[in-house]
Amino acid sequence: MADQVVDDCELCEAARFTHWYYEDDICWVADCEACSTPMVVWKSHGTEPSEELVEWMLQRLREAGIERFGPEVGTIDRTMRQVPEHFHAHLRDPQWLSRRWTEKPSKYSGVGGNRILLK
Repeated sequence: MADQVVDDCELCEAARFTHWYYEDDICWVADCEACSTPMVVWKSHGTEPSEELVEWMLQRLREAGIERFGPEVGTIDRTMRQVPEHFHAHLRDPQWLSRRWTEKPSKYSGVGGNRILLK
Protein backbone atom coordinates (compact mmCIF):
# COMPACT_ATOMS: atom_id res chain seq x y z
CA MET A 1 0.00 0.00 0.00
CA ALA A 2 2.99 2.33 0.45
CA ASP A 3 2.70 3.96 -2.96
CA GLN A 4 5.39 6.56 -2.44
CA VAL A 5 8.44 6.48 -0.17
CA VAL A 6 10.98 9.30 0.08
CA ASP A 7 14.59 8.42 0.96
CA ASP A 8 15.27 11.40 3.24
CA CYS A 9 11.97 11.26 5.18
CA GLU A 10 12.35 9.91 8.71
CA LEU A 11 8.73 8.73 8.76
CA CYS A 12 9.20 6.81 5.50
CA GLU A 13 12.31 5.26 7.04
CA ALA A 14 10.19 3.95 9.95
CA ALA A 15 13.22 3.15 12.10
CA ARG A 16 12.28 0.86 14.94
CA PHE A 17 13.66 2.58 18.02
CA THR A 18 10.59 2.87 20.23
CA HIS A 19 7.70 0.58 21.12
CA TRP A 20 5.48 -0.38 18.15
CA TYR A 21 1.81 -1.05 18.87
CA TYR A 22 0.61 -1.96 15.38
CA GLU A 23 1.57 -2.32 11.71
CA ASP A 24 -0.23 -3.25 8.49
CA ASP A 25 0.00 -2.34 4.79
CA ILE A 26 -1.51 1.11 5.44
CA CYS A 27 0.17 2.42 8.60
CA TRP A 28 2.20 1.82 11.69
CA VAL A 29 1.65 3.00 15.28
CA ALA A 30 4.57 3.51 17.67
CA ASP A 31 5.68 5.74 20.52
CA CYS A 32 6.90 9.02 19.04
CA GLU A 33 10.62 9.45 19.57
CA ALA A 34 10.17 13.19 20.29
CA CYS A 35 7.14 13.23 22.61
CA SER A 36 6.73 9.62 23.79
CA THR A 37 3.02 9.44 22.89
CA PRO A 38 1.48 6.94 20.48
CA MET A 39 1.76 8.15 16.88
CA VAL A 40 0.20 6.73 13.72
CA VAL A 41 2.10 7.13 10.43
CA TRP A 42 0.76 6.55 6.93
CA LYS A 43 3.11 4.26 5.01
CA SER A 44 2.76 6.36 1.86
CA HIS A 45 4.63 9.66 1.79
CA GLY A 46 2.23 12.59 1.47
CA THR A 47 -0.28 14.61 3.44
CA GLU A 48 -3.66 13.71 1.98
CA PRO A 49 -4.74 10.11 2.47
CA SER A 50 -8.39 9.42 1.68
CA GLU A 51 -10.90 9.97 4.49
CA GLU A 52 -11.41 6.20 4.62
CA LEU A 53 -7.69 5.67 5.23
CA VAL A 54 -7.55 8.49 7.77
CA GLU A 55 -10.39 6.94 9.77
CA TRP A 56 -8.68 3.51 9.61
CA MET A 57 -5.40 4.99 10.86
CA LEU A 58 -7.01 7.07 13.62
CA GLN A 59 -8.86 4.00 14.88
CA ARG A 60 -5.55 2.12 15.16
CA LEU A 61 -4.18 5.16 17.06
CA ARG A 62 -7.17 5.17 19.43
CA GLU A 63 -6.58 1.46 20.13
CA ALA A 64 -2.93 2.16 20.99
CA GLY A 65 -4.03 5.03 23.23
CA ILE A 66 -6.41 2.73 25.11
CA GLU A 67 -3.61 0.18 25.50
CA ARG A 68 -1.22 2.84 26.78
CA PHE A 69 -3.43 5.15 28.86
CA GLY A 70 -6.79 3.39 29.30
CA PRO A 71 -10.18 4.22 27.82
CA GLU A 72 -11.20 7.83 27.24
CA VAL A 73 -7.78 9.27 28.10
CA GLY A 74 -6.17 11.61 25.61
CA THR A 75 -7.08 13.36 22.39
CA ILE A 76 -5.95 13.02 18.81
CA ASP A 77 -3.60 15.74 17.59
CA ARG A 78 -3.39 15.84 13.78
CA THR A 79 -1.01 18.81 13.61
CA MET A 80 2.09 17.65 11.74
CA ARG A 81 4.73 19.85 13.38
CA GLN A 82 8.16 18.33 12.83
CA VAL A 83 7.43 16.43 9.61
CA PRO A 84 4.70 18.45 7.85
CA GLU A 85 5.09 16.68 4.52
CA HIS A 86 4.10 13.20 5.76
CA PHE A 87 0.70 12.33 7.31
CA HIS A 88 0.89 11.36 10.95
CA ALA A 89 -1.09 12.02 14.13
CA HIS A 90 -0.48 11.66 17.87
CA LEU A 91 -2.67 10.62 20.76
CA ARG A 92 -1.88 13.11 23.53
CA ASP A 93 -2.68 12.32 27.13
CA PRO A 94 -3.16 15.24 29.57
CA GLN A 95 0.40 14.89 30.99
CA TRP A 96 2.22 14.39 27.70
CA LEU A 97 4.18 17.63 27.76
CA SER A 98 5.59 17.26 31.27
CA ARG A 99 6.03 13.48 30.95
CA ARG A 100 8.01 13.95 27.76
CA TRP A 101 10.87 15.39 29.83
CA THR A 102 10.66 12.99 32.78
CA GLU A 103 9.76 9.57 31.37
CA LYS A 104 12.45 7.40 29.85
CA PRO A 105 11.71 6.52 26.20
CA SER A 106 10.35 3.12 25.28
CA LYS A 107 12.38 0.68 23.23
CA TYR A 108 11.40 -1.52 20.32
CA SER A 109 10.53 -5.05 21.38
CA GLY A 110 8.63 -6.22 18.31
CA VAL A 111 5.31 -5.10 16.88
CA GLY A 112 2.68 -5.60 19.55
CA GLY A 113 5.25 -6.83 22.08
CA ASN A 114 5.60 -5.59 25.61
CA ARG A 115 6.23 -1.87 26.09
CA ILE A 116 9.64 -1.62 27.76
CA LEU A 117 11.24 1.60 29.02
CA LEU A 118 14.97 2.19 28.55
CA LYS A 119 16.93 2.02 31.78
